[in-house]
Amino acid sequence: MDEDEFWQLLEECRPPGADPDPDAERLAAALEERLSAGPVAAVAGFAERLSAALYRLDRRELGEELSGDAFLYTRAAVVADGRAAYLTVLADPRRFAPYAEGCVWAEPLLYVPDRAYRRLTGEEWGRGTAHSYESYSNAEGWGR
Repeated sequence: MDEDEFWQLLEECRPPGADPDPDAERLAAALEERLSAGPVAAVAGFAERLSAALYRLDRRELGEELSGDAFLYTRAAVVADGRAAYLTVLADPRRFAPYAEGCVWAEPLLYVPDRAYRRLTGEEWGRGTAHSYESYSNAEGWGR
């Protein structure tokens, strides 16, 4: 899955209408449904793209004042908000504040690959991605 396919999938699975889905519960359910139809390569590709996007947001100027979990879930909310929001936050860290201050968390997005894999294969996934999405793992983003 390339980057364009990742963002397109998020857009296609976004709940319709004006009803917000701030915690991405419906988005995560729709993504899980789509990915669990296969192939496994799509699940793995989604996991790679998601971890890379979260890793890029793992920067001191965004998460310095947040706990590890709050920072992870808030970064997930930025990704769940779509490509435009994501690129805006990367370009201007001040645009991250509404997510952090409003406690907009999209934790369910993090479980999509594992749940889709389990539904598709009947097995647990011991996945490993090229980038860790855990908070504070991006050494360059934290100036280490």
